[in-house]
Amino acid sequence: MTTENPGTPMTTTPELVPPAGPLVELTAVSKSYGNVLALREVSLEVHAGQITCVLGDNGAGKSTLIKIIAGLHPHDSGTYAIEGVPVQHTSPRQALDRGIATVYQDLAVVPLMPVWRNFFLGSEPTRGRGPLRRLDTATMRATTREALLRMGIDLRDVDQPIGTLSGGERQCVAIARAVHFGAKVLVLDEPTAALGVKQSGMVLRYVAAARDEGLGVVLITHNPHHAYLVGDRFVLLKRGTMSGSHLKEDITLDRLTREMAGGSELDELTHELGRTRGGGTMSTDGPTAEKAAPSPEPPDPETSA
Repeated sequence: MTTENPGTPMTTTPELVPPAGPLVELTAVSKSYGNVLALREVSLEVHAGQITCVLGDNGAGKSTLIKIIAGLHPHDSGTYAIEGVPVQHTSPRQALDRGIATVYQDLAVVPLMPVWRNFFLGSEPTRGRGPLRRLDTATMRATTREALLRMGIDLRDVDQPIGTLSGGERQCVAIARAVHFGAKVLVLDEPTAALGVKQSGMVLRYVAAARDEGLGVVLITHNPHHAYLVGDRFVLLKRGTMSGSHLKEDITLDRLTREMAGGSELDELTHELGRTRGGGTMSTDGPTAEKAAPSPEPPDPETSA
């Protein structure tokens, strides 16, 4: 912003600019468990104000990747860098201290405790000193309410047990918590996997809100439709290796869905199933009408009696 006053030089107030490089960058990262190669030379970038979606079926390596980013497991080879500095995490606490917050599919909450208590779980503010020290419940209630409203989350009452919230609402509270406590990168493990259409839409809106707050977001999912709605970058995993990496402007939803479904392998399966159905041609919609076998005529009750 520029201001001008008579008799004084023009001054310019610097504006906050997001970092030019990636917040998190993995380059050719590999991980083995014994003789099992779980990840092989996987690379991805996470930028401030962007959502990087990691897609893959079960066994693709998504869980291993998220554990490396979150600090649960160290990587064996390759480079894991945060803001250009190579790191080797030995605990989730180290990752959290460096601004990497992870929200797992199975949220670690205490169902009977109120929303505000879960919001501050492990980081409770206190008041008083010595034996008179006690939890600052008023601050926790007010701060929780403000943090949720900042993200556009309007709960009925922050005093209600968090176990009474829907799965989507609990995910949204976890996202708001990560934003409030200063996360730079938010890693979301299948946040819509067990949700219906309405709740999935609600969660995706708040994922986008976290991005708009300037966070770098990693969205782990097996749903290409959800990924394409909010994603800026897409990394596809298959049996522990990268099968694709795309910017949103370089790929359509149809192509992303096709790559996620197997691409050429899907064509081979379609051809194989077509042969097993008596040589008829088979599309993804099923056999063509002229090649489909006719349905047998039902028996005549009188002749069969």
